Amino acid sequence: MTTILVTGGTGTLGLCVTQRLRADGHDVRVLSRHAQPYAVDLRVGGDKLDAALAGVETVVHCASTQRGGDEKAAGHLVAAARRAGVGHLVYISIVGTDRVPLRYYRTKLAVERQIEASGLGWTILRTTQFHDLLVSFLGGLAKAPVMLVPAGVPNQPVEVGEVADRLAALALSGPAGRVADMGGPEVRSLDSLARSYLRATGRRRAVAQVPLFGGTYRAARAGGLLTPEQAVGKTTFEEHLGRRFGG
Repeated sequence: MTTILVTGGTGTLGLCVTQRLRADGHDVRVLSRHAQPYAVDLRVGGDKLDAALAGVETVVHCASTQRGGDEKAAGHLVAAARRAGVGHLVYISIVGTDRVPLRYYRTKLAVERQIEASGLGWTILRTTQFHDLLVSFLGGLAKAPVMLVPAGVPNQPVEVGEVADRLAALALSGPAGRVADMGGPEVRSLDSLARSYLRATGRRRAVAQVPLFGGTYRAARAGGLLTPEQAVGKTTFEEHLGRRFGG
């Protein structure tokens, strides 16, 4: 039985990864700021982090925040993992970190570089955006009488459970470096996804496409968020909506 630590193990992805690994009989420790007995703020580190990593063979690093601090957190995790003799660090990243100039994406890329230079055995998986994130984004846009979506931006959402399956499998294998990206089954325009969301939630809104400006928008329009050659996900956006909203 392998002892595995999942950071961010109470989050959307981390919880799924934890459940998959435990179902296979592995000893899984969940690390987050509030999950006992391994309540640790990775941005602070310290003795509690060392205690959480004692005897751990593999770390799956899912903890992340758009509020800042991911690089500092990764630095603390890498240093503690080296002290503990961890053999394998698995990291979840995002398709487009090297193409889309969002601050959060730049941070994710910087963490990738830290892990690659860590001296640990490592595996990095980049995926497209989760269905859950897209639902949250569209839900925010749907609060207005007219749903305004960025014009000409394609998306390729993927089911979080399928990503969890892939991460769990990678955690149980040896360090593999940067593995093939993972994308959802379909490349769709944001306006078509918005209309699917409205149908599933029973809302009536006009959908209007709005051109935007700046490097992030240009990169997204150019397909920076996509990996069409790795459309390995199975669950479509409509299937996700049906499960979530009962359609």
